[in-house]
Parts: sequence; structure tokens; C-alpha cells
Amino acid sequence: MRGLADLHRHLDGSLRESTLRELAVAAGVEVPRDLRFTPGMGLDQALACFRVTVAALQRADALRRVASEACEDATRAKVTTLELRFAPQLHGAIEPAIDAVLDGLAGRAGLILCALYGEPPAQVEALVRAGARRNGVVAIDLAGGPAPAHAWELGDYAAAFRLAAELGLGRTVHAGEGRPPSEIRTAITELGAQRIGHGTTLLADPDVAELVRERGVVIEACLTSNLHTGVISQIAYHPLPRWLEAGIRACICTDNTLFSATSSEEEHALARTIPGMTDALMAQAIHNGHAAAFTR
Repeated sequence: MRGLADLHRHLDGSLRESTLRELAVAAGVEVPRDLRFTPGMGLDQALACFRVTVAALQRADALRRVASEACEDATRAKVTTLELRFAPQLHGAIEPAIDAVLDGLAGRAGLILCALYGEPPAQVEALVRAGARRNGVVAIDLAGGPAPAHAWELGDYAAAFRLAAELGLGRTVHAGEGRPPSEIRTAITELGAQRIGHGTTLLADPDVAELVRERGVVIEACLTSNLHTGVISQIAYHPLPRWLEAGIRACICTDNTLFSATSSEEEHALARTIPGMTDALMAQAIHNGHAAAFTR
């Protein structure tokens, strides 16, 4: 029987807590007693939590281990279509970091490489080229979020994402995560995004919603994560069922299983509690997840 799909799961936010604490001791990294996200904490505070996990994952053997365990954990949560993502530039030399994660995945999941908002476009292009040379890397992402101090804006990454398309990589972008829906438009029309991470403000602009619907762009919905970062105030207010009802392709993802203390099964069960969600819409969301997986 076909299981669940999880297309938006960050490797360094989804390792086992026991593994993190073991690796942190070896790396001399202090791990807070409570490292879970909390409702309304905000995106900046949530992103700061990754400093601990990234610091503990600076060795190839650590990356290989957590990638393998992430696949095992996903299988236990009935996930049969899995994509994991990480920013290899945060883990030492880029290419060895990618290779270590691919070794750990062993073909059980597609790998998405995360560029980060604010990075120089030339660095993003280098990441694209490194990914395109490797079987198992299926896409490029732009993760994190824009900040006033950044010298580079979303549109500045258009050339790097065009290169990704030319080299056969899929394209997804964190956009509209509580920020204006114009960000989603830019991601689609200038960066050629085929999927959008979060996209919670999508329905605030009917023209952008229509663009998403017309282009068949898939929204990677991360319910608990959206509650934690404060872009929704209650799970009951999440727009997922309204997206699906309007013919927008959306799927259900975990984002960070460790930080949000969740699993794919739990996220799907949570989605079922949103007013307006029906069995038919749930089935559509699951179908969308499998159908939208990047392949090369």
C-alpha cells in the first residue's frame, strides 16, 4: 500500500535527539536541555536553533549517520516518498558534505540542496553545479528568509535557478512564510520555482493564487512549523483545506521532526482536524505529495 509523502524535511532539524546529544559531546557542543520550537517563537528565533545541530554535524560520518537514520525514521512513520534537504556550505567543504549525506541516504530519498537567503548569487551557482554533478541530488532550494542587512534579494538568484533548470535540477523556494505573497510571484516568475515552501500568505493576493494554480506549482505545507514560527496563530486557521478546495496543489510536510517534535503521520492527522478538511481533500494532498517529488 502506498504510504505518505514528505517533500520538505530539513536534515539538520530532523535528527534524533539521542543522536544529536551523542554527536554534540564528541564535537564539544553544548545542547540546551529543551531544544524544541514553541508556538509563536518567530522565524528568526527558530532559525537560531539550527546553530546547535549544524555545529554537531561538521564531520562526514555524522552527516552520513543522520541521513541514514532520517530515512529509517521516515519509513517508520509510513513515508514512502521522501526528500531531505540541507545546506552543505554550513558543514565544511561543500562537495564532501553532499557526498556524505548521499552515502547515508543510499538511494532511499532524494536530496535537495539549500542555498540561503543573503548568500552571493555566485555561491548559489556553485552549489547548483555541485548538485548537478551528483546522482541523488534532485533539486535546489532557497531557505531561511530575507533580512534588511542582506545585500542580495530574491530576484538576484534568478540566474542561479535558471542554471539549475538547464542542468536538470528541480526548484523550490521558501516564500510567503508570513511575508507578502509578491515573494511567491517572484519565486515562480523569476526563479522558475516548481514548488513553494510554506506560502502561507498565498490567498492574500488572488492573482498570485491564480498564478500558482495555472502553473501547477505545489505548496509544501508545514502545519506545526507554521504555528511555531507564528505565521498562523492556530492550526485551525491554516489555509491548507482552502488551497486544496480552490484547486491549488498542496502537500503535507514535517519541516523539522526534531525541533517541532512531530512526524509525517502526526502532521497528516493534524491536517485532518482543520475545519473544512475532508477525506477527499486529504487524499488529494497525499496524492500531490507523491506526484510532486523531484526526480532526475
